[in-house]
Amino acid sequence: MSAPPNAPKLIKGGLALLDPLAGSVLRIIALQYNPDTLSRTLQVKGVGGEAGERSEALRFKGPAVETIKLEAEIDATDALAAGTEPAISVGLHPDLATLEALVQPTSAALIAANGIAAGGSLEIAPAMAPLAVFVFGPQRIVPVRVTELSITEEAFDTQLNPIRAKVNLGLRVLSVDDLGFDSRGGGLFVGYLQARERLAARAVGGDFRTLGISGIG
Repeated sequence: MSAPPNAPKLIKGGLALLDPLAGSVLRIIALQYNPDTLSRTLQVKGVGGEAGERSEALRFKGPAVETIKLEAEIDATDALAAGTEPAISVGLHPDLATLEALVQPTSAALIAANGIAAGGSLEIAPAMAPLAVFVFGPQRIVPVRVTELSITEEAFDTQLNPIRAKVNLGLRVLSVDDLGFDSRGGGLFVGYLQARERLAARAVGGDFRTLGISGIG
């Protein structure tokens, strides 16, 4: 059944992978279905409460450490019914492999590092991953690091290719403390923080009567 002509267009959340130096877009990973829930935790980076620093109780050391967790579903049923590739030949393997690539270096990087080590180098720079940007609507565009990835494959075709799966993603927001102010990711974080501040300014405030008091004095 087709959607009504005036139905709003559904946008999808996902990840944009950027070149960490040039900032160019390398790949877009869109979620097939938006998650029903999104869990966010903000851990304050404050000064107060530490020994010898009681006079600094109202100061922040830096941006809060924010983590995001979500569960996404992937289903090849429609693609199989339509007879389209690559679902017919390999199911969801390409989709899952794309996500797995977010949490480990490439084989080329490993082979290159091994070659450098074999040549007698004492210090090898770790492989640099693309900068991942989590996009969940226009108000939430933020650089992240994937810290956790778990995949539950729930159904398979006759060749044991997965055709339905659930993916749990854990993300840690990267701030200017991690990326610096001059990087593309640092600029994205500052923009994200400014967007949150603009939204906070639109919130309707309460008054003392709501709190059951006449004032604080």
